[in-house]
Amino acid sequence: MLEELKTFISVVYYKSFTMAAKEINLSQPSVSLHIKHLEEYFQTTLIKRSVKQKNIIITESGKLLYDRSKEIVRLLEETREELLDYSKVVKGHLKIGASFTIGEYFLPSFLGKFSKKYPNLDLSVTIENTQHICEKVKNLELDLGLVEGMVPSNSFIHDYFYKDTMVLALPYNHPLSKISFCPDNFQNLTWISREEGSGTGEYLHFFLSSNNIIPKNIMIFGSNYAVKEAVRNNLGATIISAFVLDNPIKNKEVSVVDTSKEYNRNFSYILSKENSSLKTIKVFIEMLKGQ
Repeated sequence: MLEELKTFISVVYYKSFTMAAKEINLSQPSVSLHIKHLEEYFQTTLIKRSVKQKNIIITESGKLLYDRSKEIVRLLEETREELLDYSKVVKGHLKIGASFTIGEYFLPSFLGKFSKKYPNLDLSVTIENTQHICEKVKNLELDLGLVEGMVPSNSFIHDYFYKDTMVLALPYNHPLSKISFCPDNFQNLTWISREEGSGTGEYLHFFLSSNNIIPKNIMIFGSNYAVKEAVRNNLGATIISAFVLDNPIKNKEVSVVDTSKEYNRNFSYILSKENSSLKTIKVFIEMLKGQ
Protein backbone atom coordinates (compact mmCIF):
# COMPACT_ATOMS: atom_id res chain seq x y z
CA MET A 1 0.00 0.00 0.00
CA LEU A 2 2.85 2.42 0.83
CA GLU A 3 4.36 2.18 -2.65
CA GLU A 4 0.94 2.71 -4.23
CA LEU A 5 0.45 5.85 -2.12
CA LYS A 6 3.89 7.18 -3.14
CA THR A 7 3.00 6.54 -6.78
CA PHE A 8 -0.31 8.35 -6.35
CA ILE A 9 1.45 11.37 -4.78
CA SER A 10 3.77 11.60 -7.80
CA VAL A 11 0.92 11.31 -10.31
CA VAL A 12 -1.04 14.11 -8.62
CA TYR A 13 2.05 16.30 -8.21
CA TYR A 14 3.12 15.98 -11.86
CA LYS A 15 -0.46 15.68 -13.19
CA SER A 16 0.91 13.07 -15.55
CA PHE A 17 1.28 9.29 -15.50
CA THR A 18 4.28 9.53 -17.84
CA MET A 19 6.20 12.08 -15.79
CA ALA A 20 5.40 10.27 -12.54
CA ALA A 21 6.64 6.98 -13.98
CA LYS A 22 9.90 8.62 -15.01
CA GLU A 23 10.38 10.31 -11.62
CA ILE A 24 9.83 7.15 -9.51
CA ASN A 25 11.51 4.83 -12.04
CA LEU A 26 8.51 2.64 -12.81
CA SER A 27 6.90 1.66 -16.09
CA GLN A 28 3.73 3.54 -17.01
CA PRO A 29 1.62 0.32 -16.84
CA SER A 30 2.92 -0.23 -13.28
CA VAL A 31 1.91 3.31 -12.34
CA SER A 32 -1.57 2.74 -13.78
CA LEU A 33 -1.84 -0.55 -11.88
CA HIS A 34 -0.92 1.17 -8.59
CA ILE A 35 -3.67 3.73 -9.10
CA LYS A 36 -6.14 0.97 -10.01
CA HIS A 37 -5.31 -0.90 -6.79
CA LEU A 38 -5.93 2.23 -4.73
CA GLU A 39 -9.25 2.92 -6.45
CA GLU A 40 -10.32 -0.69 -5.82
CA TYR A 41 -9.21 -0.54 -2.19
CA PHE A 42 -10.97 2.76 -1.44
CA GLN A 43 -13.89 1.93 -3.78
CA THR A 44 -13.84 5.34 -5.42
CA THR A 45 -12.51 7.10 -8.50
CA LEU A 46 -9.37 9.04 -7.69
CA ILE A 47 -8.33 10.19 -11.15
CA LYS A 48 -10.40 10.82 -14.24
CA ARG A 49 -8.57 10.30 -17.50
CA SER A 50 -9.35 12.00 -20.81
CA VAL A 51 -10.28 9.88 -23.83
CA LYS A 52 -6.83 10.38 -25.34
CA GLN A 53 -5.14 9.80 -21.97
CA LYS A 54 -3.29 13.12 -22.26
CA ASN A 55 -4.97 15.00 -19.43
CA ILE A 56 -5.98 13.86 -15.97
CA ILE A 57 -8.43 15.35 -13.47
CA ILE A 58 -8.05 14.73 -9.75
CA THR A 59 -11.43 14.04 -8.14
CA GLU A 60 -12.43 15.39 -4.74
CA SER A 61 -11.73 11.93 -3.33
CA GLY A 62 -8.35 12.02 -4.99
CA LYS A 63 -7.50 15.41 -3.46
CA LEU A 64 -8.41 14.10 0.00
CA LEU A 65 -6.27 10.98 -0.45
CA TYR A 66 -3.39 13.11 -1.77
CA ASP A 67 -3.34 15.19 1.43
CA ARG A 68 -3.68 12.10 3.64
CA SER A 69 -1.01 10.23 1.67
CA LYS A 70 1.57 12.94 2.28
CA GLU A 71 0.77 12.81 6.00
CA ILE A 72 1.06 9.00 6.05
CA VAL A 73 4.41 8.97 4.22
CA ARG A 74 5.76 11.68 6.52
CA LEU A 75 4.57 9.85 9.64
CA LEU A 76 6.14 6.59 8.51
CA GLU A 77 9.42 8.37 7.77
CA GLU A 78 9.42 9.91 11.24
CA THR A 79 8.68 6.53 12.80
CA ARG A 80 11.46 4.90 10.81
CA GLU A 81 13.93 7.52 11.95
CA GLU A 82 12.89 7.18 15.59
CA LEU A 83 13.52 3.44 15.43
CA LEU A 84 17.04 3.84 14.07
CA ASP A 85 19.98 4.20 16.41
CA TYR A 86 20.99 7.78 15.62
CA SER A 87 23.83 7.73 18.10
CA LYS A 88 25.65 5.62 15.50
CA VAL A 89 24.35 6.71 12.12
CA VAL A 90 21.96 9.18 10.49
CA LYS A 91 20.12 7.71 7.52
CA GLY A 92 17.30 8.80 5.29
CA HIS A 93 16.60 11.30 2.54
CA LEU A 94 16.55 15.06 3.11
CA LYS A 95 14.93 17.33 0.51
CA ILE A 96 16.42 20.82 0.73
CA GLY A 97 15.25 23.94 -1.06
CA ALA A 98 17.42 27.03 -1.39
CA SER A 99 16.97 30.48 -2.88
CA PHE A 100 19.45 31.38 -5.61
CA THR A 101 22.11 33.26 -3.65
CA ILE A 102 22.25 30.59 -0.95
CA GLY A 103 21.98 27.68 -3.38
CA GLU A 104 24.63 28.93 -5.76
CA TYR A 105 27.17 30.51 -3.41
CA PHE A 106 26.71 29.35 0.20
CA LEU A 107 25.26 25.84 0.05
CA PRO A 108 27.80 23.86 -2.06
CA SER A 109 30.64 24.41 0.40
CA PHE A 110 28.41 23.68 3.39
CA LEU A 111 26.98 20.50 1.86
CA GLY A 112 30.50 19.26 1.19
CA LYS A 113 31.23 19.42 4.93
CA PHE A 114 27.80 18.10 5.91
CA SER A 115 27.96 15.09 3.57
CA LYS A 116 31.40 14.21 4.89
CA LYS A 117 30.00 14.10 8.44
CA TYR A 118 26.77 12.28 7.48
CA PRO A 119 27.67 10.11 4.46
CA ASN A 120 24.62 7.84 4.83
CA LEU A 121 22.12 10.68 4.50
CA ASP A 122 20.92 11.18 0.92
CA LEU A 123 20.40 14.81 -0.09
CA SER A 124 18.46 16.40 -2.93
CA VAL A 125 18.54 20.15 -3.58
CA THR A 126 16.03 22.41 -5.34
CA ILE A 127 17.13 25.96 -6.20
CA GLU A 128 14.42 28.55 -6.93
CA ASN A 129 13.59 32.04 -5.74
CA THR A 130 12.50 32.68 -2.16
CA GLN A 131 8.77 32.78 -2.91
CA HIS A 132 8.78 29.42 -4.68
CA ILE A 133 10.86 27.73 -1.97
CA CYS A 134 8.43 28.98 0.71
CA GLU A 135 5.50 27.55 -1.25
CA LYS A 136 7.15 24.15 -1.63
CA VAL A 137 8.04 23.91 2.06
CA LYS A 138 4.46 24.86 2.95
CA ASN A 139 3.12 22.12 0.65
CA LEU A 140 5.56 19.56 2.16
CA GLU A 141 7.28 19.09 -1.19
CA LEU A 142 10.53 20.05 0.59
CA ASP A 143 11.64 19.15 4.11
CA LEU A 144 13.58 22.35 4.68
CA GLY A 145 14.07 25.71 2.97
CA LEU A 146 17.02 28.11 3.09
CA VAL A 147 15.98 31.57 2.00
CA GLU A 148 16.87 35.24 2.01
CA GLY A 149 14.28 37.96 2.29
CA MET A 150 11.12 38.23 4.36
CA VAL A 151 9.61 35.01 5.72
CA PRO A 152 5.85 34.76 6.47
CA SER A 153 6.49 33.88 10.13
CA ASN A 154 3.05 32.45 10.87
CA SER A 155 3.40 29.76 8.22
CA PHE A 156 6.72 28.25 9.29
CA ILE A 157 9.15 27.44 12.04
CA HIS A 158 12.13 29.58 11.12
CA ASP A 159 15.32 31.16 12.41
CA TYR A 160 18.37 33.01 11.11
CA PHE A 161 21.59 31.13 10.43
CA TYR A 162 23.86 33.61 8.61
CA LYS A 163 24.32 37.37 8.16
CA ASP A 164 24.86 38.26 4.51
CA THR A 165 26.60 41.49 3.48
CA MET A 166 24.99 43.42 0.64
CA VAL A 167 27.16 45.66 -1.55
CA LEU A 168 26.42 48.49 -3.96
CA ALA A 169 27.94 47.64 -7.34
CA LEU A 170 28.67 49.69 -10.45
CA PRO A 171 30.48 49.00 -13.71
CA TYR A 172 34.24 48.86 -13.21
CA ASN A 173 35.83 52.30 -12.73
CA HIS A 174 32.47 54.07 -12.89
CA PRO A 175 32.94 57.71 -11.73
CA LEU A 176 30.49 57.24 -8.82
CA SER A 177 32.59 54.39 -7.45
CA LYS A 178 35.47 56.79 -6.76
CA ILE A 179 33.63 59.24 -4.53
CA SER A 180 31.87 59.00 -1.16
CA PHE A 181 28.39 57.57 -1.33
CA CYS A 182 25.60 60.13 -1.49
CA PRO A 183 22.04 59.06 -2.38
CA ASP A 184 21.54 62.20 -4.48
CA ASN A 185 24.26 61.02 -6.85
CA PHE A 186 22.32 57.84 -7.53
CA GLN A 187 19.05 59.47 -8.51
CA ASN A 188 17.71 58.85 -12.00
CA LEU A 189 19.99 55.87 -12.71
CA THR A 190 19.04 52.53 -14.20
CA TRP A 191 19.04 49.81 -11.55
CA ILE A 192 19.46 46.09 -12.14
CA SER A 193 17.14 43.85 -10.12
CA ARG A 194 16.16 40.23 -9.70
CA GLU A 195 12.61 39.10 -10.44
CA GLU A 196 9.56 39.42 -8.18
CA GLY A 197 9.64 36.83 -5.44
CA SER A 198 13.42 37.05 -5.13
CA GLY A 199 14.96 38.03 -1.78
CA THR A 200 17.68 39.98 -3.60
CA GLY A 201 15.10 41.92 -5.60
CA GLU A 202 13.20 42.61 -2.40
CA TYR A 203 16.34 44.01 -0.78
CA LEU A 204 17.07 46.30 -3.74
CA HIS A 205 13.66 47.93 -3.32
CA PHE A 206 14.33 48.30 0.41
CA PHE A 207 17.68 49.98 -0.31
CA LEU A 208 16.17 52.41 -2.81
CA SER A 209 13.25 53.39 -0.57
CA SER A 210 15.39 53.74 2.58
CA ASN A 211 17.70 56.14 0.73
CA ASN A 212 14.86 57.94 -1.09
CA ILE A 213 16.42 57.03 -4.43
CA ILE A 214 14.10 57.30 -7.42
CA PRO A 215 15.39 55.14 -10.29
CA LYS A 216 15.19 56.15 -13.91
CA ASN A 217 14.44 52.56 -14.81
CA ILE A 218 14.61 49.08 -13.27
CA MET A 219 15.79 46.20 -15.44
CA ILE A 220 14.74 42.72 -14.28
CA PHE A 221 16.91 39.61 -14.61
CA GLY A 222 16.26 36.06 -13.48
CA SER A 223 19.62 35.12 -11.97
CA ASN A 224 22.49 36.55 -9.95
CA TYR A 225 24.88 35.87 -12.82
CA ALA A 226 22.70 37.86 -15.23
CA VAL A 227 22.54 40.77 -12.76
CA LYS A 228 26.33 40.77 -12.42
CA GLU A 229 26.77 40.64 -16.20
CA ALA A 230 24.32 43.51 -16.68
CA VAL A 231 26.32 45.69 -14.29
CA ARG A 232 29.62 44.62 -15.87
CA ASN A 233 28.30 45.66 -19.27
CA ASN A 234 27.35 49.18 -18.12
CA LEU A 235 23.59 48.66 -17.99
CA GLY A 236 23.19 50.05 -14.49
CA ALA A 237 23.82 49.76 -10.75
CA THR A 238 22.67 47.13 -8.28
CA ILE A 239 22.86 46.04 -4.67
CA ILE A 240 23.63 42.37 -4.29
CA SER A 241 25.23 39.80 -1.99
CA ALA A 242 28.99 40.09 -1.56
CA PHE A 243 29.06 36.34 -2.28
CA VAL A 244 28.09 37.04 -5.89
CA LEU A 245 30.78 39.68 -6.48
CA ASP A 246 33.79 38.05 -4.85
CA ASN A 247 35.45 36.93 -8.10
CA PRO A 248 34.10 39.79 -10.28
CA ILE A 249 35.76 42.30 -7.93
CA LYS A 250 39.06 40.41 -8.02
CA ASN A 251 38.83 40.21 -11.81
CA LYS A 252 38.05 43.93 -12.12
CA GLU A 253 34.68 43.33 -13.74
CA VAL A 254 32.71 45.57 -11.35
CA SER A 255 33.40 48.22 -8.73
CA VAL A 256 31.92 48.36 -5.23
CA VAL A 257 30.90 51.66 -3.64
CA ASP A 258 31.93 52.37 -0.05
CA THR A 259 28.57 53.22 1.51
CA SER A 260 30.03 53.80 5.02
CA LYS A 261 26.86 52.28 6.46
CA GLU A 262 26.69 48.48 6.46
CA TYR A 263 23.83 46.85 4.59
CA ASN A 264 23.11 43.33 5.80
CA ARG A 265 20.32 40.82 5.59
CA ASN A 266 19.75 37.44 7.20
CA PHE A 267 19.68 34.00 5.64
CA SER A 268 16.90 31.96 7.27
CA TYR A 269 15.97 28.32 7.44
CA ILE A 270 12.27 27.48 7.28
CA LEU A 271 10.37 24.26 7.88
CA SER A 272 6.78 23.24 8.39
CA LYS A 273 5.59 22.36 11.87
CA GLU A 274 4.79 18.85 10.61
CA ASN A 275 8.47 18.18 9.84
CA SER A 276 10.03 19.79 12.90
CA SER A 277 10.68 16.51 14.74
CA LEU A 278 12.63 14.79 11.94
CA LYS A 279 16.10 13.85 13.15
CA THR A 280 17.63 14.48 9.72
CA ILE A 281 16.42 18.09 9.86
CA LYS A 282 17.64 18.53 13.42
CA VAL A 283 21.22 17.47 12.61
CA PHE A 284 21.20 19.65 9.48
CA ILE A 285 20.07 22.75 11.38
CA GLU A 286 22.50 22.07 14.21
CA MET A 287 25.45 22.07 11.82
CA LEU A 288 24.04 24.98 9.80
CA LYS A 289 23.79 27.24 12.85
CA GLY A 290 27.32 26.27 13.87
CA GLN A 291 28.77 27.97 10.78
